[in-house]
Order: sequence, then structure tokens, then C-alpha cells
Amino acid sequence: MILIPQSIRDGFLRAVGPIARGAIRAGLTPNVITTFGAAVVCGSAVAYWQGFPRWGGALLLASGLFDILDGQVARIGALSTKFGAFYDSTLDRVGESAVFLGLAIWFIHGGVPVDQRDLAVGLSIVALAASLLVSYTRARAEGLGMEAKIGIAQRAERFLVLGAPTLFFGAGPSGQLIFWIMALLAVTTTVTVIQRVVHVARVADTPGPGSTSRKRDTLAGHPAALRKGQ
Repeated sequence: MILIPQSIRDGFLRAVGPIARGAIRAGLTPNVITTFGAAVVCGSAVAYWQGFPRWGGALLLASGLFDILDGQVARIGALSTKFGAFYDSTLDRVGESAVFLGLAIWFIHGGVPVDQRDLAVGLSIVALAASLLVSYTRARAEGLGMEAKIGIAQRAERFLVLGAPTLFFGAGPSGQLIFWIMALLAVTTTVTVIQRVVHVARVADTPGPGSTSRKRDTLAGHPAALRKGQ
């Protein structure tokens, strides 16, 4: 199950097309758009940290436009590069880490009642770690010649689940809305990691399209670049 249907995703891509073509005419490169998008996400993190959840939600949702736009500019303008894919994925991880860190600091400094503080910070850490693993499992699978795009909490879903409620309702009484959103994200991202591990376990040793036989890589690195839709 995916929260955002593919038809809606495709609709956003079509809507962003004219903007992408305008950006290309203006001389904007995908890397410039990626950098600006990362700055917007980091601005969202600062807003959450400083106790302005509506601004945090607005900036987080706005960053989704840049997530789509840089890829469209790269595709339409034939500007795709290996470094661009690497740079884009790296800044995605930086931005997402910043958001969860900002929320954790907000929890520590009184965002929720004292008796919930430690649990709230723990949930933030779990959500962050699982979010990074969601991206890693896909990249590692692709490095071995398989796909692992499945899961209920990909990056767009995570940003939507956090950004939309906080934009419209703020933190909720005593920070309870954000607390329970964090609990939801911790659970759903963990489930997504498990879904991808199970999926890869099923297809890894199955001959045919979508799988290859390759010895276990004992090195820390891998050739696949982390990609969007994580």
C-alpha cells in the first residue's frame, strides 16, 4: 500500500513540467534547484526546532516541489549526471536528518510534557534511523540488480504525513499532534524497511528479470546512488 497513488504522482509531474521548462530557459541547473530545496527543508527543521510548526509544515510541503522540479529539469533538459544523482540523494538525507533533529530538540526543550519527553525523542531517533534505512535498502537492492520501491512510507509519504497536519493544526495541545505523528512515522518507516527486506529476500535468489546472482559485497560501499521516492 502507498499513501500517494501513482496517478496523483503523475499528475504532479505533468503540472511541474511547464515550471521545469521555464527553469531551463532561465538557466537553472538541477543542482541549483536541489540546493535550494535542501535549504527549504533545513528551514523547515529550524521552524520546528524553534516552535513554529505551521511554518515547519508549510516549508516541508513546499520542499516537495523542488524534489520534483530538479528531476524534471534534469530529464527535460537532458542535464542528468551521475554527480547530480549523488548530490541530490545526499542532500535529501541531510534535509530529512535535519527535520527529525529539529523535532527532537523541540521535544527536549518542552514541546511535550516532561513524562513524554524521553519517549518522544526516542521516537524521533527511530523515525530518523528507519527513514535512512528505507533509502539504503532500495539503493543496496538496486546495486545488486533488483528493485525495492515498495513500502507504505516512502519519502513523499513521510513529508506529507508530517507536513500537512502541522501546517493546518500546528503542534496540537501540549504537542500531542506532533508526538503521535512521530509515533506513526517511527512505526510506518520501520514497517517499510521490513517490507523491503522481505521483498528482497523473496526475489534475491529467483532467476529471471529483476534479479541477478552476485556474491555478497563485504565492503561498506556500493555502486547504486540513493534515489528519490525512497
